[in-house]
Amino acid sequence: MTGAELDPLIHVPTRLRIVATLAALPERDALSFTRLQDMLGLTPGNLIIQLRKLEEADYISSTKTRNGSVQQTNVALTSQGRAALRAYSHALRDLLGGLDIDATSPATPSITISAEDAEAQQTRRPGNSHSDRQR
Repeated sequence: MTGAELDPLIHVPTRLRIVATLAALPERDALSFTRLQDMLGLTPGNLIIQLRKLEEADYISSTKTRNGSVQQTNVALTSQGRAALRAYSHALRDLLGGLDIDATSPATPSITISAEDAEAQQTRRPGNSHSDRQR
């Protein structure tokens, strides 16, 4: 592949959703673990595993606070995490090479079929031949 490689850590859909959600916050803002879990619809176990991997790479930071007997974990995207998401986004754009999906997937077919070709297709379908009808 030419250009930058896609970051395999961010490329995992769940981690991409986490990083993108945190990137939508102003720099240095954080979300509580439970709020992030609710927003993404993940189980606590799945979210913990994905957050650990991102934290090991220094893409996110987490802080734990205690208010009496209640502990709260807050998660924020680090500057390294923002830079990694930016690089990932550029690499994805490079990979797609300016592909215009709408231009390559027309709403109407660009191939026309003659009446003879359509009739030939119809007679070749299973159940339309004489031998298929006798079974």
